[in-house]
Amino acid sequence: MKIDLLSTASFADGQPHDQFAWLRENDPVHWHAEPEGPGFWAVTRFDDVWAIDRDFQTYSSEPTIMIHDPLAGAGGFGPYKMMLMMDPPEHTAFRKLIRSEFTRPEAALRAGRIAELARQIVDAVIDEGACDFVADIAGEMPSFVIAELMGLPLDDGRELYKLTETIHTAPEALPPGAGGMAVMEMFGYAERVIAEKRARPGDDLASKLLACEVDGRRLDDMEFKLFFLLLVDAGGDTTRNLLSAGLLALMAHPEQMEALKADLDARLPAAREELLRWTSPVIYMRRTALRDHDLHGKSIKTGDKVVMYFGAANRDPTRFERPDVFDITRAANEHNAFGAGPHACLGQHIARVEIDAMLREVLTRMTAFELAAPPEWLASNFISGPKRMPLRFQAIR
Repeated sequence: MKIDLLSTASFADGQPHDQFAWLRENDPVHWHAEPEGPGFWAVTRFDDVWAIDRDFQTYSSEPTIMIHDPLAGAGGFGPYKMMLMMDPPEHTAFRKLIRSEFTRPEAALRAGRIAELARQIVDAVIDEGACDFVADIAGEMPSFVIAELMGLPLDDGRELYKLTETIHTAPEALPPGAGGMAVMEMFGYAERVIAEKRARPGDDLASKLLACEVDGRRLDDMEFKLFFLLLVDAGGDTTRNLLSAGLLALMAHPEQMEALKADLDARLPAAREELLRWTSPVIYMRRTALRDHDLHGKSIKTGDKVVMYFGAANRDPTRFERPDVFDITRAANEHNAFGAGPHACLGQHIARVEIDAMLREVLTRMTAFELAAPPEWLASNFISGPKRMPLRFQAIR
């Protein structure tokens, strides 16, 4: 079995489950060569991924959660770090600043407005009988929600989403420097937000961030810009890619789609969790070993890159019965599509509300789904999901 978890070709139409299965069975802590780096350990079993994600004393999120940081060669962000690339207690202090906005009760309070946005999104395409499902539906929802949270115009949320798509694309699939330029463009927009919210603060997350304090001081401009980048970037990942890849999964399993539609209210929660397990939109997260230790007989050295593959973990037969069967009625589906431990996805509750609202709107107002052309997947070994998905459908009247 040829193992290549760096090439975007391995993720050209989803995740390389044949490679993951071989690794789980034969080499669950696999040393993976890295042409332009020192190499890394690929970890593919559920229990190992779960444990590593929680053990920040052994596995650090610094200096980056990427196998190869695309900004490292340009000096990164100097002394500044994104919250994703911090460890407790620093990470805990920064996470606390926004935690209250993303609790389960807070997400439930936003459910009505999110349902309105879902109707608005489908209204825009329902009479056409065709759309790019990624750009016109799946990408719209998280773009609009994060824009409203931050107190931004909804159309600006759509434009910021386009920048995140560039940021997630592998550098070799882009013009030289495109990823860095997209980050700089995001920062430029954030600078305008800083000026606007300081002059006219409101009851929105951007204004609250600019007013709050860490260790007795307010965030400076660069700290805010990194927070802004994180919220816009991570805020769309799971929802956008889950909805697109999830609809493809339902189309590939029509009996499951019909079962879901037949009793949507009762089956949607379990179906959503199975779609999260099945698609695992975030492919991996990297950690850096803080001490020498052994893992399944492999000698991990201080400074080694240790990479957790969530899609592999979510098909682990020691964790899930019949893991390669897509089953919307699966019970006790404790996947780790949102990660675990201190870095578990802060937005997972609101993501679930978005996913439910959008699936409900799509499945009750559209039918006879048909791909107008093969989907084009994001050229990335970090985020899994279609980039373009031309779709034909019939409206349910």
